[in-house]
Amino acid sequence: MNSLNSNLSLNTTFVRPPYFFITGLNNMTHAKYYYVFLSFVFVVSVLGNSFVIFIIYTERSFHTPKYLAVFNLAVADLGETAALIPNFIAMFLFDSQYISFDACLANMFFVFFFASLQSLTLTVLAYDRLVAICLPLRYHAIITMRAMVVILTVMWAYGSVLLILMVSLVTRLSFCKSIVVKSFFCDHAPIFLLACNDYLVNAIMAIANIALLLYVPFILTVLSYAFISVALFKIASWEGRLKAIKTCSAHLILVALYYLPILGTYIAAIAFTVPPNARIMSTSFGNAITPMLNPIIYVLNTEEVKEVSKKTFHRRKLQK
Repeated sequence: MNSLNSNLSLNTTFVRPPYFFITGLNNMTHAKYYYVFLSFVFVVSVLGNSFVIFIIYTERSFHTPKYLAVFNLAVADLGETAALIPNFIAMFLFDSQYISFDACLANMFFVFFFASLQSLTLTVLAYDRLVAICLPLRYHAIITMRAMVVILTVMWAYGSVLLILMVSLVTRLSFCKSIVVKSFFCDHAPIFLLACNDYLVNAIMAIANIALLLYVPFILTVLSYAFISVALFKIASWEGRLKAIKTCSAHLILVALYYLPILGTYIAAIAFTVPPNARIMSTSFGNAITPMLNPIIYVLNTEEVKEVSKKTFHRRKLQK
């Protein structure tokens, strides 16, 4: 019987496990407080982004190219929150750490897709600010609804193709050693590193996706603000400069909130060995807090939205 099993294992070249085991936060003191915090973040994020989607959809004055991009950002925030936080909390509440192979691939796709959608949308909003400040007289001719729809459609297709390719390549891997994923979701690198066969193509695809969906948008955003800075120095009055800077401040905060935790984690991983719990906490915190703060900083705090909210509230109050 032993010789038969050994022959089978030698002849087996491809093993697809029925499920993976997601470790989450392992043996961490007071982890329950972090899960309570994530629950609060999830509720605020869902309510905030749902309100942004609702008000942009229902208010005709927000049917503009800029707010179409903001609408897209809210959808991305809502999608990432839904793909990440409930599963993470379920691990703690229901001890539900097993996930089927197919569900794991679906989770992998949606988490990375909505995260990349945030990155790409922030770049589109940087382009919007670039045109508004550097070419103010041509803004409405360049940033049209049709142009924005085309840009966002290309953006969705671009992210989808890259990530479908990345996820589909996982199906070529054989997992005969371990099914334990040291992360808080079906993370790409921790999964392909478990493979028994050659995963060089998967590693190359991971690097390519990081470059194309994270670094390239970040570089384009930085370049946009470099051109904006040059344009600001050409404005004679300080009042004009401050007014232009004020229109960019909210977007700059969003860019910092999105990129600093991600880049910090990558740099820390290169410089020294990061404990799994520390990596999971820093990554999950960055992925959770950004979708919560985006609608508060970029939309709900603007004068336009405040005015529309007041009018809507008074209108409903009068109807009652």
